[in-house]
Amino acid sequence: MAASALVSAWGPLRPGVPGLCRRRPPRGLWAHARRLPDPAGSGRSVAAVSGPGASGTDRYCLELLRKRDYEGYLCSLLLPAESRSSAFALRAFNVELAQVKDSVSEKTIGLMRMQFWKKTVDDVYCDSPPHQPVAIELWKAVKRHNLTKRWLMKIIDEREKNLDDKAYRNIQELENYAENTQSSLLYLTLEILGIKDLHADHAASHIGKAQGIVTCLRATPYHGSRRRVFLPMDICMLHGVSQEDFLRKSQDKNVRDVVYDMASQAHLHLKHARSFHKSVPVKAFPAFLQTVALEDYLKKIQQVDFDIFHPSLQQKNTLLPLSLYIQSWRKRY
Repeated sequence: MAASALVSAWGPLRPGVPGLCRRRPPRGLWAHARRLPDPAGSGRSVAAVSGPGASGTDRYCLELLRKRDYEGYLCSLLLPAESRSSAFALRAFNVELAQVKDSVSEKTIGLMRMQFWKKTVDDVYCDSPPHQPVAIELWKAVKRHNLTKRWLMKIIDEREKNLDDKAYRNIQELENYAENTQSSLLYLTLEILGIKDLHADHAASHIGKAQGIVTCLRATPYHGSRRRVFLPMDICMLHGVSQEDFLRKSQDKNVRDVVYDMASQAHLHLKHARSFHKSVPVKAFPAFLQTVALEDYLKKIQQVDFDIFHPSLQQKNTLLPLSLYIQSWRKRY
C-alpha cells in the first residue's frame, strides 16, 4: 500500500494538522478525572476501585492490569459499575496470554502455557476453574454474562500461533491477528455490557484492527532492542526497507513511509468504525473508549514526521485519564 494512495484518507504526509475545535467540558470535570488512579498509585486506590466487598482475586486482576495494561485499566474504570469486575477479568486474561511470548525462552514452554489456558477455559465452562486468580474471575464473568467461549478460544489460538518470532507477511496477516485477539476482546466486552448489535460488532472489528496495528508500531522500538522486527514484509518491500534498517533505527524517508502506510491503515479503521456512530447503541460506546489512546498515538506519530523511534512516542500521556473521561462524558468513541 503506497503512501500516496493513502494521502486522501490521512491528510498531509507531514506535520501541520490543524487542531480540533471542541465543546468545553463542564466545570468540575478535571476533579472527576483526577480521581482515576495513577499508574504508580497505591494499593489503597486499587482497593477503593474494587469496592469494600472485593475479593483477593478481583484485586489481583486490578493490579495486573494497572501494571501491564494501564490504558485498558483506565478504560475499564469508565464502564458501568456492574460490568467493571468482569471487564477487569477479561483484560487480565488477555494480559496473561500476551505476556507469555516475552516471558519464555523456548517455544515449547510457551505452548505448554497456552495449553494450560485452553484447559482453563474448558474448565471454566464446566464450572471447575483452577485455583488461579484470573481463572476464578473469568469464571465469575462467564457465569454472570454467559460469555461466548469461541471468542476466548480464538484469542488463545491466535496468541499461540504468534509464538513464532516471524514478521507478518503482509498487512492482512497483521489485521487477521488483530481481529482474532483485539476484536474478540471487544466482542466479549460488548457481551458484558449486554449489547447484541451488528453495527456495534462492525465497529468493534475495525477498532480491534486499528489497535493491533498501533500496538505493532508502538512495540517496534522494544522489539528492535531485542533484535526482532514484526512489521509487515509486503509494506517494507514496497518501500525497499529491510529489517536491518529498523534494527539500526534508520530515519530515512523510505523507513518513515513504511510507518506512514501502517499508521494510515490504522487511521482508516478508526474512520470506518466511527462511520457506524449513529447506528451503534449508545450503551456500547464505553467498550470503545480505547480509540482515545489510539488516536492520541496516531496524532503524535504524525507530529514527529512518522519517526517511530522519536523519544516523545515513548512518553506516557499524563492527560489520558482526562481525555478518556471527556470522551465518556460526550458519549462518543
